[in-house]
Amino acid sequence: MPALALALALALAAPTPAAAQVSDLVDRSTLRVCADPANMPFTNEEGQGFENKIAELMAEKLGLPLDYTWFPQATGFYRMTLGAKRCDVVMGYVAGGDPVLNTNPYYRSAWVLVARKDSDLAGVDTLEDPRLKGRRIGVVAGSPPGDLMTRNGLMPMAKPYALMVDRRFESPAEAMIADIDSGDIDAGILWGPIGGYYAKKSQIPLSIVPLVKEKGDPSLVYRITFGIRPGELNWKHQLNEFIKSQQGAIDRILLDYGVPLLDGQDRPIVQAP
Repeated sequence: MPALALALALALAAPTPAAAQVSDLVDRSTLRVCADPANMPFTNEEGQGFENKIAELMAEKLGLPLDYTWFPQATGFYRMTLGAKRCDVVMGYVAGGDPVLNTNPYYRSAWVLVARKDSDLAGVDTLEDPRLKGRRIGVVAGSPPGDLMTRNGLMPMAKPYALMVDRRFESPAEAMIADIDSGDIDAGILWGPIGGYYAKKSQIPLSIVPLVKEKGDPSLVYRITFGIRPGELNWKHQLNEFIKSQQGAIDRILLDYGVPLLDGQDRPIVQAP
């Protein structure tokens, strides 16, 4: 299923913030964001995603106009965006993910188990739970939870959903949530920000439980950063200062979209500081 000289605190007080803050950007007059045009709840061309909102906050604090380079997050995304210097930051990138330079993480989340609140699976918090045996569970094909489902003998009854689709025409997450609502599947596993967002829109109350107790690899908990070009250390420093100074505002945006946030000890964050 790729995510972005003076410290920002000093730069914000400077009379010419744009000149002070973007010294190693290719285009120094604009905050240029690389994004998918149809990838809710992250981004879309209408600016409705939570990464859109965080980009707007970033542009405001940097004192720069915001501009997007749109490209589907599929094969060639980095090459056609950051790599081609058509834009300068990807708003959501897994920490340690190649080929970008990562900033400090601005949130942690996990894959979640989604079930109806009136189901006996509501509140199940590990794929080792015996209540999952023999149940029909939705899983995104080729995603990390699939390995753990295989290890726990859950794949024979699993219902797969596509990983790579054109989101302008298909939405596997929405299809999975609809199947949970209808009872076609007993539960489903989705990346937290996606599961939280679409479960919040469901007409039926759903249980959302982060899978933080799984043993061994792969981990289902991830730190999400801004992704930038390797070598742009000044830009990384400025974005790290943005994260530090605006963490509360960032958390409020994420929580408003239903993102299941975790602290450093994998405990849920339910209220922004």
